[in-house]
Order: sequence, then C-alpha cells, then structure tokens
Amino acid sequence: MDNLRFATTDEWVRVEGDIATIGITDFAVQALTDLVHIELPDAGGTITKGDVLGEVESVKAVSDLYAPVTGEVVEVNSGLVDDLDALSDEPFGRGWIVKIRMSNPDDLSSLIDRAAYEAHWNAEH
Repeated sequence: MDNLRFATTDEWVRVEGDIATIGITDFAVQALTDLVHIELPDAGGTITKGDVLGEVESVKAVSDLYAPVTGEVVEVNSGLVDDLDALSDEPFGRGWIVKIRMSNPDDLSSLIDRAAYEAHWNAEH
C-alpha cells in the first residue's frame, strides 16, 4: 500500500508510468455498506482533476467519485457493473475503477499518503 496515494475525497491512486489506476478506499466502501449500483465514465473521454467521474450507490446513499488527476480515461473496469463485490472484497485490487493517462503529473502533489488519509478520515467521521 506504500505505492498508493490518496485523495481526501476517498479515492486512491496507483501510478505506473503516466497511467493512474484509481479506485475508492476501503474506508469509503465500508462506510457505504451494501453497494447496489455503480456509474462509470466512458473510455476515451477526458476528465479534469476534481470533476465527478462516476458514482457509487449503496442502500444508504449515493456517493460521487472524483477524479484525483487530469487526463484521458484509457480503461474502465466495466466488470464492476456486474460484480460490485469486487469493490468490497478487493478495493485496492480487482475493485479498481478507472485508468487515466495523466496529462499533468503535478496533480499527484496534492495527494496524501495512507497515514495522512487515515488521520483525515478519522477527523471527518
């Protein structure tokens, strides 16, 4: 988990070259509890850091997913639509949501490490 960076909006980012794989954190998944639906962006589109890139719906609430980086959506984990358990069971593995080819690597400078994310989560919840 040392290779992950986190947004205070509950997304995680794993960077390999210029590709950022993005998902939602285990804390966020546990808070949402029973997931019932996910909306994903289309591959090929561009997204700007801070924009809504999709949403996750649970029996409790609908939560927006925010883009922690700017770039082109190069891959979407469309399997999540039929297998939401992947988000709960493996949020940092097969539960990834999108892959974005970053156009501005400086976007990563606003992301935090796991310890800072946990401290933020505990202060907010």
